Amino acid sequence: MVLNPKKVPNHIAWYLAGFADGEGSFNVSFRPRSDYRLPWKVSLCFNVSQRDRVILTLFKKHLECGTMRQRKDGVWYYEVNNLTGIVENVIPFFNRFGFLSAKKKRDFSKFKKLAEIMQAGGHLTPEGVREILEIPD
Repeated sequence: MVLNPKKVPNHIAWYLAGFADGEGSFNVSFRPRSDYRLPWKVSLCFNVSQRDRVILTLFKKHLECGTMRQRKDGVWYYEVNNLTGIVENVIPFFNRFGFLSAKKKRDFSKFKKLAEIMQAGGHLTPEGVREILEIPD
């Protein structure tokens, strides 16, 4: 289901965006896989970790996607690593409720470009993987 960011109460949405500005991460990973056409699986992930699960529960509720898990040391993780959830929920949310820090703005901009390449299937070809690797810092 595609997220409508306008339905998220502004006070909660801006709080979550600010929290993600400081504590959130936008990542791309390359995992070795012998069962793929290419020797690795490329995936995107948005995540936030915290000892207090209440805030992470708000992310899950209002972004309407993702999973939560707890490590053995008590730290909770909220993560979205499904491309559909990233494209339909995470990106629209942060497009509407952006970041103040220059670094997170850059990270999110690169993340959106990565999602665009992956939506087009670029992560499944050597040329597309090269394009992913060449996205400037």
